[in-house]
Amino acid sequence: MQASVETEIATAAALLLEWYDANARSLPWRSLPGAAPADPYRVWLSEVMLQQTTVAAVGPYFAKFTQAWPTVTALAAAEDGDVMAAWAGLGYYARARNLLACARAVAALGGAFPQTEAALRALPGVGDYTAAAVAAIAFDEPAVVVDANVERVVSRLFAISEPLPGARRAIRAATATITPGERPGDFAQAMMDLGSGICTVRAPRCLLCPLRPHCRAAREGDPAAYPVKPPKQAKPRRQGRAYWIERDGQVWLVTRPGKGMLGGMRALPDDGWSARADGSGTPPLDGPWQAAGTVAHGFTHFDLDLQLMLFGGNDFATLPDNEPDKDQSGEWWPVESIGAAGLPTLFARAARYATARPSEEADR
Repeated sequence: MQASVETEIATAAALLLEWYDANARSLPWRSLPGAAPADPYRVWLSEVMLQQTTVAAVGPYFAKFTQAWPTVTALAAAEDGDVMAAWAGLGYYARARNLLACARAVAALGGAFPQTEAALRALPGVGDYTAAAVAAIAFDEPAVVVDANVERVVSRLFAISEPLPGARRAIRAATATITPGERPGDFAQAMMDLGSGICTVRAPRCLLCPLRPHCRAAREGDPAAYPVKPPKQAKPRRQGRAYWIERDGQVWLVTRPGKGMLGGMRALPDDGWSARADGSGTPPLDGPWQAAGTVAHGFTHFDLDLQLMLFGGNDFATLPDNEPDKDQSGEWWPVESIGAAGLPTLFARAARYATARPSEEADR
């Protein structure tokens, strides 16, 4: 019986790799199937960017980063503000801070990434998934790689009925049983491609799947029922304000604290809203303020309605000469080049309200 199970597992892995050899996605951070492993820097950078983000969204950012900083040592030497600005719009900004910390740690090791999963996990900001992915894809170490795509494929392949997130331990253990000792990097990427293009969240294309003969969920007749998800909980909705302070064609931007939400990013001053509480509604300086629209934005754990307030409406003549807020570092930024400030998406949308023509309508 055991031999039969082992044979089935080996057959499934071989079928998947055969499918991958013919159908692998061409991605700028990959090497061809069966070829020498890809550059560890490019693999690591792509994996960090791809967390909670789609391949389509990551492509332009990856190109921008590798053009500006083609090696890990070049990234390690970059200014924090430049990296945070280049990351703007990609979301989950703690990843950018961790990216810099990791790059500098690797540079301190001589610019070469460690080659084992355990050593990679010891780097700043590198968790279990990223360490396993870099070890397998860049160094061909037989590490168990489980991202959202792999999670979906394996939960269906083994019909794991425990709801997430509790099922993740069983999914990882099941993935380990089918991860081959040879070509583990290609196998990991094959699983990702299968989940992305065939074993999709809705309407999986089972007739095209190389693993269909081994898939328990397919035999049950409802593969889309896996992975089993817990009941969705409503997110709290917070209220906050952002303040547009303009003088002589320049707008006052602050740099947010290094830790916390949108940490280290340039932004408009705000009233202290957070995931746990509404903003105070207190502006950074006294004076006439005029509402200019509201940006609705979704974060992972809460939704935010951010009202944009303009200082003095369209008349900034009364603005004092001193800096608006001594409690935060900031700078006057040319309004005409606000797009180059690297504002997070939330504040970039608010800035568009402030610079829109009067006839242009707000988003909501």
